[in-house]
Amino acid sequence: MNDASPLPAPPPAISARGLQKTYAATKKAPAKEALKGIDLDVPQGSIFGLLGPNGAGKSTFINILAGLVNKTGGTVNVWGFDIDANPRDARAAIGVVPQEINMDVFFTPKEALEIQAGLYGVPKGERRTVEILTALGLADKADAYVRMLSGGMKRRLLVAKAMVHSPPILILDEPTAGVDIELRKQLWDYVLGLNAKGVTIVLTTHYLEEAQELCDRIAIIDKGEVVACEPTEKLIGSLDMKTLLVTPLEPVSAAPALDPYAAELRKDGRLAIPYRPSKAQVADILERLSAAGMKVKDLSTVEADLEDVFLELTYRRG
Repeated sequence: MNDASPLPAPPPAISARGLQKTYAATKKAPAKEALKGIDLDVPQGSIFGLLGPNGAGKSTFINILAGLVNKTGGTVNVWGFDIDANPRDARAAIGVVPQEINMDVFFTPKEALEIQAGLYGVPKGERRTVEILTALGLADKADAYVRMLSGGMKRRLLVAKAMVHSPPILILDEPTAGVDIELRKQLWDYVLGLNAKGVTIVLTTHYLEEAQELCDRIAIIDKGEVVACEPTEKLIGSLDMKTLLVTPLEPVSAAPALDPYAAELRKDGRLAIPYRPSKAQVADILERLSAAGMKVKDLSTVEADLEDVFLELTYRRG
């Protein structure tokens, strides 16, 4: 008799419960509650997007994981290790690629990786310096001084340094900021290859289309709180919003008044009219366009994307 019961899901790669961080008041600023008791699980093997406006608490969360910031309250487990009870094991389970490019410019990339591996206690016989540099397109720069590298190459070197100890979790904090399209593609090819081998990826980015394409699950943090955490498709599908794009039969110089709808005239001459499908019908919008004396040449509808969801849950929420 076969047991058809499904296998239990593996524990989360990262799990936070009631995580709080309050920065003490200073002479220049009052006390700030950066994280307000957040609960968050990052599934093993996922590409997990951590999004939010500047100052939302994303960097504080990452810095707590990395051991750079002490939490005020709550618990955090990284790869099964409590960051208070087993800080060394928890930190060894993650590789962090910081947003800021900060490294010793008088070392070569090869030297930088060897030193980083030594700091993590990786035996010389188990180091993958050449393999990692090759994978990130830095093999021909292995013996050049870091100060001679371009900004994009330095950012790739940060990724290389984060991977020297083969961590099961890689945290990327704005990894493609200032990186051109070609280098961005090369970086993502490498990261996707790591994920295919089982590495859990946590990504923060301001390129929302990038997050929408890459991430299978996304959490949005705003003002120190998790305001959404869903599979990407479900998160986008939850927004009750579409946009009607109308091409007038004759060019118009201004958008007509269509109260309660807000029409916007785009540079290409089309009208963009956002509406909520649960509360409005396209036929009603067309009737109002007709009443405004506008004849329609063509029309189409555009589904909501991650940018719409992000704006709805953050800026419009505020």
